[in-house]
Amino acid sequence: EGIMEQRGKRKGETNIAAVVDFLLANARLVLGVGGAAVLGIATLAVKRLIDRAGRPPDDEKPDKSIPEGWEELGLVSASPQLLRKGLEGVVIKQLTAASKAQKEGPKPSTVSEKLKPEIKRVQLCVTLQEKLVQYYQNHVALSEDDVSRVKQQALEICTELQGFLRAKQPDMPLGEMHLGGSLLDGLQVVAANHACLLVPLQIEDKFWTLIPGEETILSNPQFWMVRRTNLEYFPRGRSFWDKFIIGGYLSSKVLVNTLNKTVMESMNWPALDGMLECTVRPVMGSQELKLEVHSEHGQLFINILPTIIVNDVILTAQLEVTGNFDNLWYQSFYTSETNKLADLDDADCGVRKRCLKTLKAVCRDCPALRKLTGRHLANVILHLSEKESDWTEAAFADRFQQVISELIGYLEQGCLPGYFNKAVNLLSDCSEEEIDDIGFTLYCAVSEPEILLQT
Repeated sequence: EGIMEQRGKRKGETNIAAVVDFLLANARLVLGVGGAAVLGIATLAVKRLIDRAGRPPDDEKPDKSIPEGWEELGLVSASPQLLRKGLEGVVIKQLTAASKAQKEGPKPSTVSEKLKPEIKRVQLCVTLQEKLVQYYQNHVALSEDDVSRVKQQALEICTELQGFLRAKQPDMPLGEMHLGGSLLDGLQVVAANHACLLVPLQIEDKFWTLIPGEETILSNPQFWMVRRTNLEYFPRGRSFWDKFIIGGYLSSKVLVNTLNKTVMESMNWPALDGMLECTVRPVMGSQELKLEVHSEHGQLFINILPTIIVNDVILTAQLEVTGNFDNLWYQSFYTSETNKLADLDDADCGVRKRCLKTLKAVCRDCPALRKLTGRHLANVILHLSEKESDWTEAAFADRFQQVISELIGYLEQGCLPGYFNKAVNLLSDCSEEEIDDIGFTLYCAVSEPEILLQT
């Protein structure tokens, strides 16, 4: 009889596995990979509720080193290709445990075990909105003192760099070097440990023409070129920037290499230590112009970014982005995106910037999501603002979840259009495997978004 019972049990589990496999396989055909994943996780959630409803309240549970939700949705760290197999295994495991508990019957309970249902009820009273507010206040937001101190430190270094550069290259037509980026705009999260110094290049309109990315040989709307023009009337040598030309175009690579030799390799860095009460050194081996600052308050990284601004077009020399192409300049919409978010929030007292900062912190803390940058998240929020008008404090949790859902949709399409230039696909720098990993992590967070808020 025992053997027959075991065979029946195995047959039951096999049938369950087949049913789960059939449901998920057909869901994928109808709903796509994302829909199948969400359906599978939702099925598991419903199963858990039914299982818990039929489980004796004093049923003992083995000690676990991690929360139950993380064990079941430990699928987050697994490969996306194992999604169906992982869900199937979890369902079988839950059904087996429930069947065993019902056969064994209730066990003697202790006072601490009787209190467990009450503790769970109290935990359920903490809403996602409350958890998001707590996460933002305790983990995301920076203190004003820290931000002010880092800004002041970066500006002092900026002043020293500009003075040295003007002394070494007095004829180089540069604008005022200034602070920019997330630190200046109040969008930095978790820790105030990086800053950006912008170096504006003053190019002459009669000598230089900006070529949009679609018109270059790469046909990539993100990467522009700067062409030397009117050589028949103004031969080479009339513009200071002619010495940085390669093939008739202003080379971002040659410019960065020249600044690296002029400033990074020539400046007497130890002399600054006593003046600035910190240690400033160039980061060796980086394609970018980057400084590393150490003080009693911690570590700070400063990026020095050459920029060209003509009307509303902002081009930056970012070799880590443009790769091995000597003449490409990256078109930045950071200023436009940041200003748009601020204007929208000012108009309706919205929480778009808070939502952006919260998601930036989440992506920073979760290895699978680190490929998502503030640019990706800001553009998703801007797109969502076109169709969703309620961004009040009370809707913070709803918008947070909605941004996650929107991101999943863009990942399924493999395309996230830029808000200010729809021809730009912001996911073009992500591999298929990276997109799968990001999408899978977000799928698992749809039914339980709190897993993203663990620090």
